[in-house]
Amino acid sequence: MKLLVSPINLEEAKAAYNGGADIIDVKNPKEGSLGANFPWVIRSVKEAMGKTPVSATIGDMNYKPGTASLAALGAAVSGADYVKVGLYDVQTTEQAIDMVEHVVKSVKDYDPSKKVVISGYADYKRINSIPLRELPPICADYGADVVMMDTGIKDGRSTFEFMTNEELSQFVESAHDLGLISAIAGNIKFEDIEAINQIGPDVIGIRGCVCGGDRNSTIQQKLVEELRSMMV
Repeated sequence: MKLLVSPINLEEAKAAYNGGADIIDVKNPKEGSLGANFPWVIRSVKEAMGKTPVSATIGDMNYKPGTASLAALGAAVSGADYVKVGLYDVQTTEQAIDMVEHVVKSVKDYDPSKKVVISGYADYKRINSIPLRELPPICADYGADVVMMDTGIKDGRSTFEFMTNEELSQFVESAHDLGLISAIAGNIKFEDIEAINQIGPDVIGIRGCVCGGDRNSTIQQKLVEELRSMMV
């Protein structure tokens, strides 16, 4: 299982890297759950991380496949190895297909080696978004590499408050059955790691708990180290 940590700048990226993160995920919490950062920040982090994979979020997107595709290309050109889009205000299967198909095309036409991450939301019911169970087959059919879940509203409630352990396991199993990488994020806390280890996603995504519990604070290397040591 790999640890993805989400810094907002180069200083935080170095703390995450030195703490043992496997993937450095550049984002901007001021713009939402999967808020996009600036191209030059992505580029500076990529240049500093060497061979460590860098991910970049492009936003909690509503149904604008052209906008999402252009943003995805920008993240890829800026150096991201993983380009992540959240289907926030995407409400139907048809809309999700349109988004995934065109984001994948924009990234893979530029560089087929780069990976596309499609994120849904554990709290999809309260944000009126597409159910998570629909995402793995769409991702598999239209060429995405990773299917992820996060929480859309950052109010301290975690993925575990919206999904049972059984539902989380089913999400991971569905992804694996379709040849996808599975990822779970969403206000994951230290006390959730034992359950995460049992559920067995390929990647867990973290920010708040390694900032001391406040995602708007600063990543602490010692907390990254502590969390890394708890993972199987």
